[in-house]
Amino acid sequence: MLYHLLYPLHTEFSALYVFRFITFRAIYATITALVIAFIIGPWVIEKLSMLQIGQTIRKVGPESHFKKEGTPTMGGTLILLAIVGPTLLWADLTNLYVWVTLLVTVGFGVVGFMDDYRKVKRKSSDGLSARQKMLWLMLISLVAASILYVYPPFQTTLAFPFFKGVVPDLGIFYIPFAMVVIVGASNAVNLTDGLDGLAIGPMIIASGTYLLFAYLAGNARLAEYLQISSVQGAGELAVLCGAMVGAGLGFLWFNTYPAQVFMGDVGSLSLGGALGTIAVITKQEIVLVIVGGIFVVEALSVIFQVTSFRLYGKRIFRMAPIHHHFELKGWPEPKIIVRFWIISIILALVALSTLKLR
Repeated sequence: MLYHLLYPLHTEFSALYVFRFITFRAIYATITALVIAFIIGPWVIEKLSMLQIGQTIRKVGPESHFKKEGTPTMGGTLILLAIVGPTLLWADLTNLYVWVTLLVTVGFGVVGFMDDYRKVKRKSSDGLSARQKMLWLMLISLVAASILYVYPPFQTTLAFPFFKGVVPDLGIFYIPFAMVVIVGASNAVNLTDGLDGLAIGPMIIASGTYLLFAYLAGNARLAEYLQISSVQGAGELAVLCGAMVGAGLGFLWFNTYPAQVFMGDVGSLSLGGALGTIAVITKQEIVLVIVGGIFVVEALSVIFQVTSFRLYGKRIFRMAPIHHHFELKGWPEPKIIVRFWIISIILALVALSTLKLR
């Protein structure tokens, strides 16, 4: 029954021939997701408040965050609903790549939900243990990567930006590589989610960028012209990316400073996982380092901070992730957020330039 939603109608009604085009459906998936977020957003926030599902602030964090204690969290459920619904409505549901991406998105969202729920129940910033969380994320990404590996049209090659002739085939080793990309992207977005609107802004930009990558990879003629990897069927992910853009914009309406709701791990883990999966399928895995540069820097700041403290007993930053470092330097929260958004836009433009610089 799922197959008989909007996409197949172009074969049955001539007036709906426009449903055949990915660009049209991507646009309306974006609009649909935005409308869903606007309509159910206030209701979700109200329910979270009634259930006393509020954010618990770590006492070791910046003092300016203490006033955010009790702000409704787990708003990522709103993002998930606004992504999954429009995708099921507008995408071609016979496309395996759509289902693999939804598997990771929803699966990671469930892991994030369990983590958030434990934090709320315990009224602590401690949810699932790092080992438990990583185990579940790795298992879900293993399933997704394995499905892609055995899917005949999918290639296990790896493309490098700026070098058109460097396309190594990883073979069976593509599975662990894809897992690292998916789980790494998920955790990087999760670490970035520390200020009002900080994570969702770059996610909107990255989703829009990969909307274009997906469309180009799925169009054999354009892929050949641009000398990028052609992935038959990947174009359908543009619809899902559109839903991510719309859901992100809708959530930002309520999450912008000062936030009415936080996304929680249910939102950050699922969004990061979706982005990593789309990067893998479109064969733009390496470019993700550029597109998601903000996420990468946030993750590296934590890694460097922990490593430096354990080896030398010294901290590189005043606090990690790096957005807290700037807070403690006296930067107002809105200034940090907007400047990170600006950097994300610049990085997205650099990433798009790799389409021609081969």
